[in-house]
Amino acid sequence: LGAEGLMNWRPTIRARAWLALVLPPGAWFAFQQGLSALLHVRCDATFIGIVWGFASILICALALRIAWPLRRHQGALANPWLARLAVAVAAIFALAILFQTLALSIVPPCIA
Repeated sequence: LGAEGLMNWRPTIRARAWLALVLPPGAWFAFQQGLSALLHVRCDATFIGIVWGFASILICALALRIAWPLRRHQGALANPWLARLAVAVAAIFALAILFQTLALSIVPPCIA
């Protein structure tokens, strides 16, 4: 690809649908494991965990934004189904992260 071809390059619909499908579970896993490791070392870092939770929810919202216009795309049958699945997965993982963030803000992690 030349310089002009690189400027006009855009990932395929299937690649965007897969990206939207993989981002939310990855954000949830990083939030879950990272928050656990952080709070084991510094249990007073609740604010960092809450900010991290909202950042993870934003990643899920980004995945939803990527998948939303693809769900009605005409083409190979698998692509719109992947996009619809990605929308549902983004919503479910955003809800899970929201519940974990709310639990972190309600229950103090330092109980010693």
